[in-house]
Amino acid sequence: MSTEQQLKQDIICICRMLHRKNYLAATDGNVSVRLGDRLLTTPSGVHKGLMEAEQVITVDLEGQVILGEGKPTSEIRMHLLAYELRPDVAAVVHAHLPYATACTLAGIDLLEPILPEVVITLGGIPTAPYATPGTDEVPDSIREFIREYDAVLLSRHGAMTVGRDVRDAYSKMEKLEHTARVVLAARLQGPLPPLPAAEVEKLRRLGEKYKAGG
Repeated sequence: MSTEQQLKQDIICICRMLHRKNYLAATDGNVSVRLGDRLLTTPSGVHKGLMEAEQVITVDLEGQVILGEGKPTSEIRMHLLAYELRPDVAAVVHAHLPYATACTLAGIDLLEPILPEVVITLGGIPTAPYATPGTDEVPDSIREFIREYDAVLLSRHGAMTVGRDVRDAYSKMEKLEHTARVVLAARLQGPLPPLPAAEVEKLRRLGEKYKAGG
């Protein structure tokens, strides 16, 4: 199996996992992987739980279709911006997470350092301001966050994660939704105290070691 075929299979695997986990419904969400000077991406209007590898389309770094049938996802500009600003990124996942989206509706900020594993692996989870889906407002809304963070909540519109490959980006999405569930459950009991500043600094140093593979 060629590298391109394998990457297409990886995209399908992640799409099905997203659907099984209820991280998206029907045609919601999108996934892309960078392969040199082009992207492999899910097309618009296709049920992610029922997709097949031959439905993955290839676009250039301007978002124009090179190979395949259908149109690129309406959020392709969000993906393109991530690849432009982050040369370390090789995959982008956008999903409509129920609990994480609920946090944005309830005005709950996940950037507060509450859970140590989130500080270590993600640094934090900021929330981008609301932007009309499928428009240039979306990449504009995430620009200041995606330079620094691998996971960003999109107000009323789910979340976006990036990674060194599509499985890495998916894992960050899973961690984000798990965090949202924990925080929402705990908030039912009242305000949540953040971790002490000294502990956050210690965790951030561990995070740097974690990202370096140490």
